[in-house]
Amino acid sequence: MTRRPALGCLLEIVETLVLTLIIFWVIQSFVAQPYRVQQQSMEHTLEPDQYVLVDKLTPRFDTYKRGDIVVFNPPENWVQQQGQPYIKRVIGVAGDTVELKDGSVYLNGTKLIEPYVYPDEDGKPQPTEDLIGASKWVVPQGELFLMGDHRANSADSREFGPVDVNAVIGRAWLRYWPIDTFSIIQTPRHTELATPAP
Repeated sequence: MTRRPALGCLLEIVETLVLTLIIFWVIQSFVAQPYRVQQQSMEHTLEPDQYVLVDKLTPRFDTYKRGDIVVFNPPENWVQQQGQPYIKRVIGVAGDTVELKDGSVYLNGTKLIEPYVYPDEDGKPQPTEDLIGASKWVVPQGELFLMGDHRANSADSREFGPVDVNAVIGRAWLRYWPIDTFSIIQTPRHTELATPAP
């Protein structure tokens, strides 16, 4: 029984390591990547120090929808320390009119039902206030209107306006750490926006 030369074994190990790194790079660049929640703007839907898996593949052939939670690079003047991306919820898509009125969000004239919004002291969803004196936006083509679920503690489209879809890294779809919070992140249906059949 002949022994494989040491050089052959070493080359095999190097090939395996290189292939593993390439597969890891492809998956993280084009399929999915982990993201650590560091902001409080998505409480209580997502808490600081939870980890989510960001889907980068399906948005290539399926557009972002109202209610999706997305990870994105904010405008240059809003970049955080170490370039950490933001995580927010899609409120409006291209063509939508978003309006803030009496502490509520109206989409194309319909008041949104938002059970995911952070509760106030009375247990009701906290009011959504305008942040810079603007209360109405029309979302341009190729852009998304994004807000955090903790409305009183969120820098979002109410301040920096709609975000270019090209700045979006992907859709958060799985919370996987801590393990006791493991779950698929649900997207609300917003049945109040459904157009009644004629």
